[in-house]
Amino acid sequence: MSSMSRRTFLRTSSAGAAALLPLQQSKPQDSRKKGAPKTSVTGPVRYATQRCAIEWGYSSGKSYRDPFHEIELDVILTDPDNKEQRVPAFWAGGQEWRVRYAAGVPGRYTYRTLASDPTNSELHDQRGVLEVAPYAGNNPLLQHGSIRVAQNRRHLEHEDGTPFFWLGDTWWMGLCQRLRWPEDFQLMVADRTNKGFSVIQIIAGLYPDMPPFDPRGANEAGFPWEPEFKRVNPAYFDMADLRVQHLVAQGLVPCVVGCWGYFLPLMGADRMRKHWRYLIARWGAYPVVWCLAGEGSMPYYLSQQKEEDARLQRQGWTEVGRYVHQTDPYAHLVTIHPSRSARDTVNDPSVLDFDMLQTGHSDRASIPNTINAVTGSLQQQPRMPVINGEVCYEGIMEASRQEIQRFMFWTCVLSGAAGHTYGANGIWQVNTTEKPFGPSPHGRSWGDVPWQEAYRLPGSRQLGLGKALLMRYPWWMLEPHPEWIDPHWTKENFVQPYAAGIAGKLRIAFLPPMWNPPMVKELEAGVTYRAFFFNPVNGKEQAIGSISGNAAGEWQVPIPPVFQDWVLVMENNVR
Repeated sequence: MSSMSRRTFLRTSSAGAAALLPLQQSKPQDSRKKGAPKTSVTGPVRYATQRCAIEWGYSSGKSYRDPFHEIELDVILTDPDNKEQRVPAFWAGGQEWRVRYAAGVPGRYTYRTLASDPTNSELHDQRGVLEVAPYAGNNPLLQHGSIRVAQNRRHLEHEDGTPFFWLGDTWWMGLCQRLRWPEDFQLMVADRTNKGFSVIQIIAGLYPDMPPFDPRGANEAGFPWEPEFKRVNPAYFDMADLRVQHLVAQGLVPCVVGCWGYFLPLMGADRMRKHWRYLIARWGAYPVVWCLAGEGSMPYYLSQQKEEDARLQRQGWTEVGRYVHQTDPYAHLVTIHPSRSARDTVNDPSVLDFDMLQTGHSDRASIPNTINAVTGSLQQQPRMPVINGEVCYEGIMEASRQEIQRFMFWTCVLSGAAGHTYGANGIWQVNTTEKPFGPSPHGRSWGDVPWQEAYRLPGSRQLGLGKALLMRYPWWMLEPHPEWIDPHWTKENFVQPYAAGIAGKLRIAFLPPMWNPPMVKELEAGVTYRAFFFNPVNGKEQAIGSISGNAAGEWQVPIPPVFQDWVLVMENNVR
């Protein structure tokens, strides 16, 4: 692949739509406008747009035998308010290093390089100026900024305070060549954006369910690391860049999973920190979320010392979490994908910004653990948003079909989760029609449905419809109120209605199939709601009309149009 096609960056076209264009090579320029007084500028002047990644490079005339390990390069940028950011550069192969940067605010920046070998004058103390123009496009990630934890510590929002609803999809192996670039990858992106997804969970090439360097994990340029983990393979990341950049260009947040958890003892702590520094240098300039590892404390499937590995991994990922926070100049969110709860996967939960859960793949039998995990996490300290990152992939074990997808989405969100993550069996492992993924190291195969069929499963569209309904309202202000409906779920019966809302403004209840409709309770005196049934299967609405409570503050829900699950919506001047 040519160097020009590899070196791409996110830029905004004149029409405002984000597009991937060849990187423009910066040259020294005079930054003075005509008629302006002379200013002292040392080094090249580069031009960028706010929150859009710009990239430039440095070549060393001095040769290093093992440049990836022998030298590190950082760039110190000083913003218009005189605040500094230390941005790691990445080794691009040979004797070349490159830096990517996304400026948070418009204005004039200065920068200088800092090499671990200060005798290398071509890498060390190189200076310049960056002129940053305001962003004027319509990509929400670039309009509003990266994702942060909101002040209430319960939901997520963009840098400018715009609430962010996490509707994730699970493409664990989406950077491998079995999901071909560009045709397959772009098809999936278009489908998920059309359905309303906002996040894609994707692993940086060190995959689960296979040993290291298994051919199933390669992309067009091989593996992310050389054999025996000697050093990274920049060509792998050149190809991965195209996919990550395309996600961002289409408004999808990449939730970058560094590796599967058992790679920590396989690679060692030093190489794992190198791996994470490289990911931060490559992708930190994009609006990403960092996930330290998948199933962080789960040992390798065939390990002979699983308890020892699990202890090592919990401590190791705690330390890596601290390292990522220290190294990432953009302060992107950090979590870890667990076997149960992210909180339990590290020794110090303060290294996490939000709790990610995994709550089972056993269809209806996973409901109790799912609700208990969500509600239990929300009661713990430190207080943090909760996202179910993996539950009941649609179609796994020939079960967990669309009705389970709807149940998990609505019950998690109405119980206080900051969003929800979907997954389809066949997509996460990228089965192809010609060749299914096949068995994991434990000898079992999770299924052979190809991704071309799995992405059309109805659950993904139905969760998108659910998100679209919530986005009509200030969903971030919803609070769980199971007592507002009777009967409601309890630890004795989880398959009963779930309710949440904003007192006097909005009530939303998820109603599993019920022979006798429930009673709405604790209605406010003098408040009239407009009520309707929302069909979570197709998004159609069935008007109920204006309702208010009786003397006891109660209202009997009528029989829904069809015997299935429904969402009851009661609104009062809330849109």
